[in-house]
Amino acid sequence: MKFHGTMKINDLGHLEVGGCDTVDLAKRYGTPLYIFDETKMRATCREYYNAFTEKYHNAQVLYASKAFLTTAVCRIIEEEGLGLDVVSGGELYTALKAGFPMDRVYFHGNNKTPEELRMALDNEVGRIVVDNFYELEILDALARERHCVPEVLLRITPGVEAHTHDYIRTGQIDSKFGFTLPNGQALEAVKAVKEKHVSFRGVHCHIGSQIFEMESYVHAVDVMVQFVADIKRETGLAVEELNLGGGFGIYYSDGDQPAAVEEYADMVMARVKEKTEEFELLSPRVLVEPGRSIAGPAGSTLYTIGSVKEIPGVRKYVAVDGGMTDNIRPALYQAKYEVILANKADRELEQTVSITGKCCESGDMLAWDVELPQTEAGDLMLMPCTGAYGYSMANNYNRLTKPGAVLVKDGQAELIIKAETYQDLIRNDVMPERLAKKKEVCLQSIG
Repeated sequence: MKFHGTMKINDLGHLEVGGCDTVDLAKRYGTPLYIFDETKMRATCREYYNAFTEKYHNAQVLYASKAFLTTAVCRIIEEEGLGLDVVSGGELYTALKAGFPMDRVYFHGNNKTPEELRMALDNEVGRIVVDNFYELEILDALARERHCVPEVLLRITPGVEAHTHDYIRTGQIDSKFGFTLPNGQALEAVKAVKEKHVSFRGVHCHIGSQIFEMESYVHAVDVMVQFVADIKRETGLAVEELNLGGGFGIYYSDGDQPAAVEEYADMVMARVKEKTEEFELLSPRVLVEPGRSIAGPAGSTLYTIGSVKEIPGVRKYVAVDGGMTDNIRPALYQAKYEVILANKADRELEQTVSITGKCCESGDMLAWDVELPQTEAGDLMLMPCTGAYGYSMANNYNRLTKPGAVLVKDGQAELIIKAETYQDLIRNDVMPERLAKKKEVCLQSIG
């Protein structure tokens, strides 16, 4: 298994993260448990900041908060000089409660409600990324009511298909996101913006997630800069910002080969410069939106092993105390992960097993055919690179409680999300009075 960030095996043969023994973390906080390596998260933020903003000055990095967001994460992102990409009122509210500077917030989403747009306007977010004509009409009306002129980008569907899972490709023509470029809809949107109570600042695209082929980004730059030139020619509007989205791939398992952040930055920025000079355009400010690549490698999930089922000559199933409720990606995307026995990290690999969760679903499998030492109930298993889309996509299927999360650094562990309790599960349940009375009558008759 590849180690990430500050992971190492200590003198006891246990896996450490951030200087914290995972066996001790399990005793203190229980399992399942999300563990976030603060040093790793900050280091990746700095890689992006240095490769784009520090080196090129006319570039800005926004953290895609959908990957993983808490108030503590907001504070880390702010301290590292990045902006924030939010896609819902809930994510915006989290940023507000963390005191994140609103001028560094970009509000995305393909179906923003009027309430969410009011929230964005009332709190003066930096940019609203308009996704469709319906949203543009609502935003126009709300802006006129409030006598404000929000600064907007238009989300464009450029027709660029990155080689990734169908569910996480968003740049192709057949997509729920954005104004379609190849059929002329995107240019219509730019023309419509000129008549609205908004200030047009630029365009945005996002071609997918977990992308390794840098050529996909180069092609996206070519298509988008051509569109910038078309906007200038057809409408006279200048594009001040070109947001190229995120989607930068990370290492999950053998075969994943992500490029270095600096290589990605140099390639993108050089291509933007080349194409804008070709079309005799002023160079726009370039924005990128990494999320997975910042949160993913910084986060891991720690489980306790329970039952073990062996079907001779077929397969050995090892069950953990979590599953698709805390990491739905294997079931949803057939995502692959590596695993390690955290309390036996120095042991020889002796068996091939498949890791199953505890949900009542045959598809609740976390990993197929992985190599582990001999396992028994009570062992601890750690799955790395779950920091992105683990907690943020967690659910309460089978009424399982969502795990807590800790931030580890220099041997210190601090809670950043409390683990749910059974009481939390019924917190929003409401018993209709007629059903409550019926129960009372039944109990009285029994008595």
